[in-house]
Amino acid sequence: MPVLEVICSLIGWFCLYLLFCCTFAHRSPEWNCRLVTLSHGVLIVLLTAYVVFIDGPWPFTHAGTENTELQTFALAVCLGYFFFDMCWCVFNQTEGPVMLAHHAASIMGILLALLMGVSGCETCGVIFGSEITNPLLQTRWFLRQLGLYDSLLGDAVDLLFILLFATVRVGVGTVMFYCEITSPRTTLIMKVGGVVMYGLAWVFMVDIARFGYKKSRAKYKKWLENHKLKEINTQKLD
Repeated sequence: MPVLEVICSLIGWFCLYLLFCCTFAHRSPEWNCRLVTLSHGVLIVLLTAYVVFIDGPWPFTHAGTENTELQTFALAVCLGYFFFDMCWCVFNQTEGPVMLAHHAASIMGILLALLMGVSGCETCGVIFGSEITNPLLQTRWFLRQLGLYDSLLGDAVDLLFILLFATVRVGVGTVMFYCEITSPRTTLIMKVGGVVMYGLAWVFMVDIARFGYKKSRAKYKKWLENHKLKEINTQKLD
């Protein structure tokens, strides 16, 4: 059944991509692919949030336990998307080695959880933490394409993205990583996968910190220049 669910998921995401291509024929293939990515991000965050916070069990205390049907379904939906996106990125050569490594590690982690039938709860927790910032990332890209990025909305999206990534993916992710590593039920191969995903999260965090620093510095310089210009204009008027 998980194999069938993964195949149906892959076909579903591909069909959605074709639908976007027909609907937005004047847009680039990347535009339509990112619409699929945005759709997946919203859907999988809602689905894994229900799995983690409502359906259970709690990943911080039940890491390594047997998968539930809903966990298996969520993993299959996510795996089908990653297969689609990985193939699209390789075919169009739009992503660098770090993002491709993230995709490959995600595919391997989800595959292991489905094949072994265990660790579904913490895998869903990791997916939730990883994908919660994805809609903001896609929104930022669409704002840039529409020429609306250099605005208060663009600044708000960037700030919320950085805060969510730092608090959820790195902050809460560190706690999740510790619980998985110390859990006696979690298999060794899943712990190794956890190390890889946690390491990639920190690679992204360093890049995001650099981006935040550069943007804040640029904003400050722009504000300082505008402030000096206002002072000059005021003195001229006086």
